[in-house]
Amino acid sequence: MSHPQARTEILIGAEGLRRLRRARVLVAGLGGVGGHAAEALGRAGVGHLGLLDHDVVSPSNLNRQVLALRSTLGQPKVELMAARLRDIDPEIGLTLVGEFMRADAADALVAAGHYDFVADCIDSLACKAALVAACGRRHIPVISALGAGNCLDVSRVRLARLDRTQGCPLARELRRRLREMGISLAYPVVYSDEPRRPPLPHQPVDGAIPGRPRAVNGTISYLPGLFGLMLAGYIVRRLLGVE
Repeated sequence: MSHPQARTEILIGAEGLRRLRRARVLVAGLGGVGGHAAEALGRAGVGHLGLLDHDVVSPSNLNRQVLALRSTLGQPKVELMAARLRDIDPEIGLTLVGEFMRADAADALVAAGHYDFVADCIDSLACKAALVAACGRRHIPVISALGAGNCLDVSRVRLARLDRTQGCPLARELRRRLREMGISLAYPVVYSDEPRRPPLPHQPVDGAIPGRPRAVNGTISYLPGLFGLMLAGYIVRRLLGVE
């Protein structure tokens, strides 16, 4: 049987495949965006992935998350993703972090993994800003997924620098926080400039660690996946030196 990346090698060549195999990428958050990003990176041939997520699969994940099935309800996302990736490519290297990333732990996390790139798919704004800041201080390339919630239109999804985004409330708040931390805004993000539909009012949220009540965004099956695939595509091109 040919190796899992045989078709990829036709496209990028043996040297391109070797470059991906040597790479180490952290995917922080394995929800609707991060699950698709991690799988795409693994299928492309990235040799080592760090997988960070503290949560378990819940019923509300079934409409959009690649790991969410009736058979996986209640199971840790990080372990499900690890098993899925090993089933695709038994030779992939994995580092599993099945805990909530506190903002004050971001620097140690990125330093310990010796990562070549970080995919920020975290929901928490404070943790997102801390992770981007840690990457900036250590000169580790990073790309963030911004808000895919309350949107429907794939044609409004963009890849841009954070300081050039328009119409995204999460981008606006992330810019403010990073400016306060003295971190450059000139790094890539995936976002949508579509006007947002209203979320549900504040209410409890399910998951491994129930959080305080907050507004619940509406989501659709395909948009978080598109965000994740765009993140993975950007990272692969950068690792290959073509971006």
